[in-house]
Amino acid sequence: MSPREWRVGVAGLGTVGAGLLNFLSDRPDFAPAGGRTRITGVSARSRSRPRPFDISNLAWFDDPVALALSPDVDLFVELIGGSDGPAKAAVEAALNAGKPVVTANKALIAEHGAELAALAEAKGVPLLFEAAVMGGTPAVKMLREAMVGDEVRSVAGILNGTCNYILTEMERGGRAFAEVLGEAQKLGYAESDPTMDVGGFDSAHKISILAALAFGCAPNYAAAEIEGVEQVALLDIQMARDLGYRIKLIASADRSPDGVLVRVHPSLVALDHPLAQAGGALNALFIEGERIGRIYIQGPGAGAGPTAAAVAADIADVMTLAVRPVFQRPAGDLTPFTPVDPSRSMSRAYLRLLVKEQPGVIAAVSETLAEAGVSIESFLQKPVEEAQGVPIVLTTHAVAESVLSKAIEQIAAAPFVLERPRLLRIARI
Repeated sequence: MSPREWRVGVAGLGTVGAGLLNFLSDRPDFAPAGGRTRITGVSARSRSRPRPFDISNLAWFDDPVALALSPDVDLFVELIGGSDGPAKAAVEAALNAGKPVVTANKALIAEHGAELAALAEAKGVPLLFEAAVMGGTPAVKMLREAMVGDEVRSVAGILNGTCNYILTEMERGGRAFAEVLGEAQKLGYAESDPTMDVGGFDSAHKISILAALAFGCAPNYAAAEIEGVEQVALLDIQMARDLGYRIKLIASADRSPDGVLVRVHPSLVALDHPLAQAGGALNALFIEGERIGRIYIQGPGAGAGPTAAAVAADIADVMTLAVRPVFQRPAGDLTPFTPVDPSRSMSRAYLRLLVKEQPGVIAAVSETLAEAGVSIESFLQKPVEEAQGVPIVLTTHAVAESVLSKAIEQIAAAPFVLERPRLLRIARI
């Protein structure tokens, strides 16, 4: 191998893989530090599947592990996806062989990041994953490189373009969740099985990685509190709008003396807030540091071009021969963060009730909340056509979630309540 040529093996030839192969074929000498790249091998589930590029001159590997171990590959790119199985086996094989690895696999890093970091550092090779979070928007580099001179307090934002698109279109067109999800699937924004996206799990993988980078700890995906957008009703979107808010799926990680709270949940964001302005499939993130203050970044979170650009940026970093800890500190010093009990978290809340149209209902709800220690901030009652009852929306002042949950259970048991109250948090960002 010429010292100025890097032979690259790519496992996974979907949207991102196609974008990467096209880019490296067109610009093999793209890296600022000099040198060239050459694709020498590929692997995917199907060799015969039609693709927008020619792979006939590339070595084909049915097994990505064999590709990772090929003597004709100096740098291994994993774009298969999934936290285990072939993706994990191939990455481990490449690292064990002393080969740098670039991946876009958020599930793999969120669930096995600490052990893979230990292996990479033991072998003295990079493990890079810029494309795993926010696609082509450099959130990982921001935390791993630009913020090392500061103490990060929190990271929070919109990390899933599918959910952001669905919520945006529900509000824009006045359509229900199921209808917009079907449209998103036809357009390719959502998978045929959208659970990872709409269930909040994709966002949870990403915020777990950002928390590890921000706070110098091991990823702790198992400790994340996760709620998706499946239960967000069009009525909630309309009521929130009337109150001056927009509903977004917010992923957040906050550090306190008690530990770290990582959560994903639909939240109300004020209409004039930057996150409320990030519509469609955009991703957006706030980073707050002790010295720097608040930084805001926004950009495309997926797609062939942006994500392939992030993978290429990592390849360029490998070509500089620089080696740094995979996370903010050496793998041997990484420990999972201490989770904070979410029931102790203080936040303002949105509470929607569907009640019978009868005298004394509002007074009874107010009394129950007051006795529980919940202070009402605002109130909205708006008749809705074809509704079985009367929707009532309350927003509260900051209250511990354990206190609010107890009050909700009492209200839900009242004879005038027609369905379980709907709780959404109001973002503190």
